[in-house]
Amino acid sequence: MLWIVAAVLLLLAVAVFLRSKAPPEAARLLPESDGIIYVNLKPFRAFLRKDLKPPQRVPEYQQFVDATGIDWEQDLDQVAVALHSMDDPTGPNGPVAYSMVLVGKLTGQRLNTWLEAHATSSESYAGHTVYSIPSEGRTVRVAQIGYDMIAVSNTPTPEQIHSMLDRHRAAALPFAGSTLLAQHYHEVPLLSFAWGVGKIASPFSESGAIHIFGLALPLEADSTFVASATPALSLGGALNVKVEEIAPSEEVAARQTASLNMLVALARGFTAPLAGNPANNGLRQLLKTAQVTQRHERVEVTAALSPALLTSLAQSENAAPEPAQGSASAPSN
Repeated sequence: MLWIVAAVLLLLAVAVFLRSKAPPEAARLLPESDGIIYVNLKPFRAFLRKDLKPPQRVPEYQQFVDATGIDWEQDLDQVAVALHSMDDPTGPNGPVAYSMVLVGKLTGQRLNTWLEAHATSSESYAGHTVYSIPSEGRTVRVAQIGYDMIAVSNTPTPEQIHSMLDRHRAAALPFAGSTLLAQHYHEVPLLSFAWGVGKIASPFSESGAIHIFGLALPLEADSTFVASATPALSLGGALNVKVEEIAPSEEVAARQTASLNMLVALARGFTAPLAGNPANNGLRQLLKTAQVTQRHERVEVTAALSPALLTSLAQSENAAPEPAQGSASAPSN
């Protein structure tokens, strides 16, 4: 009897260990894609709650909240996004289409009623109803896949949302998921509550270059990146941000490292005379802590994101955006 109990406890311990090493379930449900971004909003919300003002809601968004009882600002806890590069960047989806799994206090009959009222069509797949909602020339497909999960995709075909519903059946397997997760999730630092793997720079690409804060970075938009944000143990609650680019060769990595170091030095000079408000001080602190190094074919950028800068970035997005005609306030991206 003791041997049986010991064996059961050992199996439970192994199961718990494997689950701790596995990607979040929301990320495991995503279809095959070019990039994956995951954010656990609970730490961010707790981190910024005291500094953020209530968002200014546009009438359409308030109508959505009243109809469904869902407030994205408060009820959304996790977001996992798959990025799909489009063959025609000038098409209705632009250069990138998205598939998402949203986790939180989001589901229920009131949401179903809202989806039925705004959908132009629906289908039954794998025991779930998939609603098709028009938005800015695209079709956004939405399905409730659990008591706290919603799957969303604006890809041209239903293949991706079907894949998410299929993966939901195998969600209990700790290492189920896409090829990207299998290849790169083990490189994401422990305790990261925001991370990205694959071609995660695609949404920032303009004419083949990556633009951040108006700066064109000497990086290829289709490069493979591993990025993460983890809580720092010092610097007054800052976040440690790390971005690794996997370059084609060590020579390319060396050139890009030199170019990035020069850009950081220039940016430090540009921000030095800026006014001493929290946002500018946070930006200066970010650039002060930024380091660019090379490790074989990898270019590694690290920095500390201060609470002041993080709060200012969150406040700049504090107001709910104007929703697209015909899609009200459903997640359309």
